[in-house]
Amino acid sequence: MSKLDLEWLKVFDEVYASASVSKAADRLGMAQAAASTALNKLRQHFGDRLFERTAIGMQPTPYAAKIQPALREALAQIEQARASREAFDPARASRRFRICLTDISEVVLLPRLLAHLQQQAPGVQIETEIVSAASARGLEDGALDLAVGFMPQLEAGFYGQTLFRQNFVCLVAREHPRIGRRLTRRAFAAESHATIASSGTGHAIVDRTIARAGVERKVAVRLSSFLGVARIVAQTELVVIVPRILGEILSTQEPVKMVAPPFALPDYAVKQHWHARFHADDGNIWLRRTLAQLFGGRTPAP
Repeated sequence: MSKLDLEWLKVFDEVYASASVSKAADRLGMAQAAASTALNKLRQHFGDRLFERTAIGMQPTPYAAKIQPALREALAQIEQARASREAFDPARASRRFRICLTDISEVVLLPRLLAHLQQQAPGVQIETEIVSAASARGLEDGALDLAVGFMPQLEAGFYGQTLFRQNFVCLVAREHPRIGRRLTRRAFAAESHATIASSGTGHAIVDRTIARAGVERKVAVRLSSFLGVARIVAQTELVVIVPRILGEILSTQEPVKMVAPPFALPDYAVKQHWHARFHADDGNIWLRRTLAQLFGGRTPAP
């Protein structure tokens, strides 16, 4: 075979990123059988199996890992050339953007973004995933278009733009028997607490600050996400520290209230991050500008 088909390269790229032929087919909007056929043609062309099925999905062979950067760069160059001829028109565009978010960002940012897209870009689709150790690689190889949230691990090697700054509040049951409008340091130490071990939330800042202040929390439960924290707090006497923007939303959904922490906690920047390879992509630029317009400039309340 003397030539490569562009569709085959896209299948290679998506299988490499997702470790799944079915997911690759779904992301490309093609039948799984067609994706499998393209992969088989690639195997014939390169004389290598390229991917082998394992317990954790389709994993690349050493040869596939060797040629992946060159093929990914070729796809990026082709996409950049195509984009340079055709300006991105959100009202007419039919494109799927993949955004990596913290669980907080899914709750507080995604609804407003989707509502905006329904009005301004009805053909644009959003696919999300929660931030993980693989997020940096996803931005590099094009599996992700943007990452949004507090993600200090993406400070080096990526473009970043601050959308707004955020601080922390304590969240307690609205009718908490011992906590009214104020929370003293003594009461904070005496109460039982819930903590969240979700990545990308800024809670490492909280933990370090509390440790430096010499305050010990009586932790009753350690949660993996913010999904049920408001319901848990509303039905118990637990105290939890959350970003203010999340507390504002949760206090409208459950009988909980926000109380200022009894000591100063630093604020942090919520940013959007993207890789240099897609810095000039018209669609990526439009999405970044949209997020900046919707959420830029918010500052934490005193």
